[in-house]
Amino acid sequence: MKILSVGWFLNESSTSLHRHLAIKKFSEQIDAVECGAASTSLFFKVAYHLFQKGVPIRLPDKNDANELIKKLVSQKYYDLVWIDKGITINGKTLSYIKTRLPKAKIVSFSPDNMVERHNQSLNYLECIPLYDIHFTTKSYIVESLRGLGAKNVHFVHKTYSEEFHYPRNLSSDEKRRLGADVGFIGAWEKERCNSILYLVDNGIRVKVYGGGNWNNYKNYASNLEILPGVFSEDYPKALSAFKISLCFLRKMNKDQQTARTMEIPACKSLMLAERTQEHQALFEEGKEAEFFSSDQELLNKCEYYLKYPEQREKIAAAGLQRCKDSGYSNERTIEKMLSICLSEK
Repeated sequence: MKILSVGWFLNESSTSLHRHLAIKKFSEQIDAVECGAASTSLFFKVAYHLFQKGVPIRLPDKNDANELIKKLVSQKYYDLVWIDKGITINGKTLSYIKTRLPKAKIVSFSPDNMVERHNQSLNYLECIPLYDIHFTTKSYIVESLRGLGAKNVHFVHKTYSEEFHYPRNLSSDEKRRLGADVGFIGAWEKERCNSILYLVDNGIRVKVYGGGNWNNYKNYASNLEILPGVFSEDYPKALSAFKISLCFLRKMNKDQQTARTMEIPACKSLMLAERTQEHQALFEEGKEAEFFSSDQELLNKCEYYLKYPEQREKIAAAGLQRCKDSGYSNERTIEKMLSICLSEK
């Protein structure tokens, strides 16, 4: 299969890059176009902010991804054009692909809730009807995407990268530098902040890697440590180093699962996550992961598993095995997705 892969490949922690590398394993020829570099520019950030506030403004494509895509499809044949969260890709670009390569499948994938304005762009909205297939990790937006004009929508679970998210053998220094009794990696949100402060107020030592609004709590208590976000190799190493890894869900996205749903168990860390139907279907509670529905339950489970490391390690090992047995990896999931693409007429 000959594939043109368009995505956000800025750093080795990028899940878009991880998907690209998995796709590469199933392609006899693959070319890559970076569409994420523009997001670092001030112009892009201002345009994105204005769009979120209701101004119908197009996001800029500072690294000319649209022109590069058109150049490649004018020179080469592709069976499939995979676009990973194409918020800077224009409708005219997809129309050009269809003209030059009428038999090629154009696929949209996004890990975000793309029916919510804070994840969209004018560019993306005009492209929705032009994609042949949409893949979403949000089960509850399938019908809404169809309502926006999506022709063919498939739900897939979140994934992890076998080559990046795996248990690390850590040095004593790495355990000391990155580890914690209870750890969380992620952006600040009011609900998750309140839950963490509840743990801290009740004597649990917590380390947060995040920055941003988390910095307002640097001096909150001696048992709360706030540090900048971790990326690259330090990200999976930190997950491996935590005794308990917290997994909160983004309320603004109405999430039922998140990337860390798979990444935490894949790094052989005990995941303590918000209880949802999808979480309970993906991992058996009390055997492969732990869940909570209130701050008090969160506290009780932190206290218990910090007291009983054997139970903690047993569940972490079972969670890792479930990831493998159920095919939650990028490679296994991408294989299924490409099979869907090939079967669609």
